[in-house]
Amino acid sequence: MFGRRRGSETAGNSSQSTSATLTLPPAAGLLSCRVLDTVHQPVRQARFEVTDPIGRRIVSGETDPYGGFTAAVPEGEYRMSVTAEGYAPFHGATLVGEGAQPGTGEIILETVEPPLLPQPGHWELDPGHSAIGFTARHIGLARLRGRFNTFAGAVRIADRMEDSSMHVIIDAASIHTGLKLRDDHLRSADFLDAARYPTVEFYSERFIHRSGSRWAVAGALTLHGVSRSVTLDAQYLGLGTGLEGEPRAACRATAELQREDFALNWQSVLAHGIAAIGSTVEVELDVQIVHKA
Repeated sequence: MFGRRRGSETAGNSSQSTSATLTLPPAAGLLSCRVLDTVHQPVRQARFEVTDPIGRRIVSGETDPYGGFTAAVPEGEYRMSVTAEGYAPFHGATLVGEGAQPGTGEIILETVEPPLLPQPGHWELDPGHSAIGFTARHIGLARLRGRFNTFAGAVRIADRMEDSSMHVIIDAASIHTGLKLRDDHLRSADFLDAARYPTVEFYSERFIHRSGSRWAVAGALTLHGVSRSVTLDAQYLGLGTGLEGEPRAACRATAELQREDFALNWQSVLAHGIAAIGSTVEVELDVQIVHKA
């Protein structure tokens, strides 16, 4: 049964209504549900996942603009999880097939308070508890992962969080992918040209609250001597206390970069026209900041 809902006690599986225009395979049923908040407004783009009793994923996706989703699945028992920014996650069971109630079930998500923001003042990145990594596509198949081992940064938290600022400096030569030959090539003039451009810098004076614990951090990234506007998609994780009692705050952030935007144009094309290195680079940050007294 799906927690709090109005109407039927299971997510409906009947071929009534929707199946008037949908032909289901034999031994299949219709799993249909709406995700609502506590005042019965639809929660759009909520993430749902349906698994079988041993945890194998059957179907997943996001709710539509009306908070709904519908999927044809084999008859049987299932577990469902629903998550949405600003709401407590939902986990429940449902039955599809014989014995299930027809119709559309409703899941009510409870709102949760966003984590407390850091106090105004000056904060510093803690390199020992932070990571700046990246992922690129290699020869059209594998994902090449790497990181920068040396970096520093400062964050000024303003009385109004949206007026805060940050400045991060990365040592370009500290790039590390686990293979010395490759790392030396990435430091060379073909890529980062670390001898000529020793640092990668990001500076922002614009923090944008999206919803719940989600923020956008818009700023300028200077890489390989080229500056471009970049927006980090950030999730604020909240406050904590270090071993020595010092206040800490943590967040995760991602961004997608195009190498060519920063004049990183080196490329080797393999047989069948496959590029050795993809043009898109995904950047991932796991950051802790410490309050500077």
